[in-house]
Amino acid sequence: MANILIVDDSSTMRKIISRSLRQAGLSVDNLYEAADGFEALLVLDDNAVNLVLSDINMPNMDGIEFVSQARAKGFQMPIVMITTEGGEDVIASAISSGANGSIKKPFTPEHLQTTLGPLL
Repeated sequence: MANILIVDDSSTMRKIISRSLRQAGLSVDNLYEAADGFEALLVLDDNAVNLVLSDINMPNMDGIEFVSQARAKGFQMPIVMITTEGGEDVIASAISSGANGSIKKPFTPEHLQTTLGPLL
């Protein structure tokens, strides 16, 4: 079972991702949520997280800065960006900051299973 952190400024999107993870049949023990990178770092400080799914465009601290700071703090779990930002330059920036991959919105539970299953 995995502990997964969902980071997105949209509470609706966090619910969609949560539901999709369960529909994908992924072994989820605990789901944590954060509305931006600042909140996400606090969650990581207080909880054992096995996988992070993060949006890129968020207020206060965006996903790329969040990934950079999480890696700088020594967090090694896979971080996958889930975003509408499909541009190669944005994805390349996220990967160079320490992200392990990306999933483009909209997505299906099957896509989550294929992409995330090997990381869990």
